Amino acid sequence: MNKTVKLLILAVAILIIAGLTVVLIKKQPTQILFYSDTCPHCKIVEQYIKDNNVKSYLVFRELEVSSNTANSQLLGKKAAGCGISGDSIGVPFFFDGQNCLVGDSDIIKYFSSKK
Repeated sequence: MNKTVKLLILAVAILIIAGLTVVLIKKQPTQILFYSDTCPHCKIVEQYIKDNNVKSYLVFRELEVSSNTANSQLLGKKAAGCGISGDSIGVPFFFDGQNCLVGDSDIIKYFSSKK
């Protein structure tokens, strides 16, 4: 194999890998459930998710905020984007990609509307 063919194969391989990386990044869910392990209202939402198999029809990430600074900071950014100030941020907190829902009742209502 000559040098040109090898370079062409390498270039094609790099393009394929780059394309797959972009696809995988875009597939990361934009919906996020922020919770705390010590939050009783979060436990209610967790039980609802389990009892109603919510993850079978809705894709979202779950991020614990009480022991993870990065997750807590992301929660603050999402809340600020919805006009919620630092004093009013609580968990459970669900970001659907555009809107913020705070509290077990509103989050459960949202989940049940997506069935």
